Amino acid sequence: MALNNLKPAAGSVKGAGKRIGRGQGSGKGGTATRGHNGQKSRSGYSKKIGFEGGQMPLQRRLPKFGFTNINRKEYVGINLDKLQGLVENGKVSDTIDLNILIENRLARKNDLVKILGGGELKAKLNVTVHKFTATAKAAIEGAGGEAATL
Repeated sequence: MALNNLKPAAGSVKGAGKRIGRGQGSGKGGTATRGHNGQKSRSGYSKKIGFEGGQMPLQRRLPKFGFTNINRKEYVGINLDKLQGLVENGKVSDTIDLNILIENRLARKNDLVKILGGGELKAKLNVTVHKFTATAKAAIEGAGGEAATL
């Protein structure tokens, strides 16, 4: 074996490919298969995303609509049955605050938490979070607990 008789493995190369722009004798000289003139014949050409040949693009033909309130506060909702589940699994005895919810992965560190009235609460709990719905607050206090806001 020598450098002059090295070949790629059989079946690994799919043909030599066009040798473009190598002079008129190659049959692919001159325009190098790009045709005559026009944007696509030039070097550096790239079609921009959404470009429709100069026609007004779809994303500019459709109207903007709606309103986004920049001061909106997003709350993470937690139902009463999740709190009851924590008590039944022995993870909580009498108090629930933000740190306990974070430890049990019901909320994240920077989340605002709202207790919702879904499900049933039997345990007496002192719950301290950012917000409560009226039904959740009534259910917590009905079970003998306390609902305090942060």
